[in-house]
Amino acid sequence: MLSTTGIALRSQIGCLVTSSATPLPFRLVVTGGGTGGHTYPALTAVRTLRNRLAGQGRGLEVLWIGTAEGLEARVAPAEGIPFTTVATGKIRRSSNPLKMLGPANVKDMARVPLGVAQARSRIAEFAPDVVLATGGYVAVPAGLAARLCRRPLVLHEQTVRLGLANRKLAGSATRIAVSSESSLSLLPQDVRASAVVTGNPVRPEVLTGNADKAVTALELTGFDRRLPTLYVTGGAQGAQQINQVIAQSLPWLLERANVVHQCGPANVDELRTVAASLPAALSGRYHLTGFVGPELPDVLALADVVVSRSGAGTLAELTALGKPAVFIPLASSAGNEQAHNARHLQESGAAVALEGETSPQRLQAALGPLLTDPARRAGMAQAAREHGRPDAAERLVDVLLEAARTA
Repeated sequence: MLSTTGIALRSQIGCLVTSSATPLPFRLVVTGGGTGGHTYPALTAVRTLRNRLAGQGRGLEVLWIGTAEGLEARVAPAEGIPFTTVATGKIRRSSNPLKMLGPANVKDMARVPLGVAQARSRIAEFAPDVVLATGGYVAVPAGLAARLCRRPLVLHEQTVRLGLANRKLAGSATRIAVSSESSLSLLPQDVRASAVVTGNPVRPEVLTGNADKAVTALELTGFDRRLPTLYVTGGAQGAQQINQVIAQSLPWLLERANVVHQCGPANVDELRTVAASLPAALSGRYHLTGFVGPELPDVLALADVVVSRSGAGTLAELTALGKPAVFIPLASSAGNEQAHNARHLQESGAAVALEGETSPQRLQAALGPLLTDPARRAGMAQAAREHGRPDAAERLVDVLLEAARTA
């Protein structure tokens, strides 16, 4: 383990070596994960930072601090990023303060000091130029350890409101990168000066899709290209709520649009039975799939309208592309964040939010004007595009490098 003196010495040596032909690599600790919403923005930022530094003839060394159960435990090693875990605990939310003090929460909260000690050891040894925390329970001990090690800490918030982990760390952060202008007024007054709007990093490949490639890859030979195309998705596992309302609306939808429906692998057989009863004139316009993989950018390019959940990553991609959307928020999302995300875009005319119980009638009322009126679609697309930040990863990298320079 490096002592504080060792860290200072490394910094002094770095100044000397940087002046030579081979500069020291930039060192970054990433912490956060649990879900794709926290993991993939961090991964996109790492890739973007690596490319930026490579253009300057400088390398990047990364250490990811996460949990063994989170998505990051698979994503980081697959990217060739060294990965380590620390103790952490999930805080179970409740509107009842007494329930917040239940045995499970008390037990998990007691693990946080251990996690901080473990993370402090990892960070002191690695001696990063900056620490990036993207949320999730593991970000709390690692973020607190960054402060103890006097390393600059940059938070990134994907949703409109600060998540629980980032709220706990806001006072310790050098910079707080938020995804939306509307987030600034929701920050505590004492940390607003450290906030900057970057947007939510979007994978570059999402922005380069080709609609004709989607038609070829998915063999959409029955599609009528004179009609708009609707892309329906409930995420990788599908969403039963969305699948049901789409199944009940299929004939109505297919009279007005082509439909690509990503329903989740476990739901394909049931929906295939529903599709088998469609009239022949309509069935060719319906493409059912359990999962959309590498062809996702092309499917998004083909889509004129999207029906989906309203997670932060989905919003970032759809606004960057300028896609009109009808959002059906996941009611059980942490802090009801999906409803806040959807409502935020609806208020500016960039989407329609269907909160609460979603019936076929409500879905059809929301989709009807978008599928039948090209001008309405174009107006919503422009409003969505105004919220999009396709350069969010580059902006976040700017913040990381600036935080390291001014530390």
